[in-house]
Amino acid sequence: MTESAAEEWPEPPLAGAEAAAVLGALERQRATLAWKTSGLDADGLRATVGASSVTLGGLLKHLAHVEDSHFARLWLGVPVGAPWNTVDWDNDPDWAYRTAAEDTPDHLRTLWRESAARSRAVVEEALSTGGGLDQLGAYVTRGGERPNLRRILLDLVEEYARHVGHADLIRESVDGLTGEDPG
Repeated sequence: MTESAAEEWPEPPLAGAEAAAVLGALERQRATLAWKTSGLDADGLRATVGASSVTLGGLLKHLAHVEDSHFARLWLGVPVGAPWNTVDWDNDPDWAYRTAAEDTPDHLRTLWRESAARSRAVVEEALSTGGGLDQLGAYVTRGGERPNLRRILLDLVEEYARHVGHADLIRESVDGLTGEDPG
């Protein structure tokens, strides 16, 4: 989807199957984040609201990490790749937010788009097996439980929804852009 193409705005099906509804909700949140961060220069992506240090650029970088880490760690059971595998998360848990100001807008948008594309490919592959959303991921908790694909996707929807709310406030403070979609 292009950042300004309202006619391509993703909408979950009104009466679709479970996987289509969950994926539709996630795609709508992804599209909203893309729209709320589009067309801004570095200063716009570094803007904050009130006492918070969260920026739109930081949200892009954080959500790129969430996309990659959820599917690598929880679904595939493999270590997350670059650039995330070089970070000492225990000593710098806000690394993605903190370092986003050092990145160009194009780099941040590309990092996020590529992470979301990798997630889409993993989900498409998983669903192509016919196992649906009940398939279990590779991650095993201390209690021996494994998350199913439904839980991983719903966690992503929740993560995006929380941060799209932040993006709404920050973007409005930058240039007055408001609304739920570009249409």
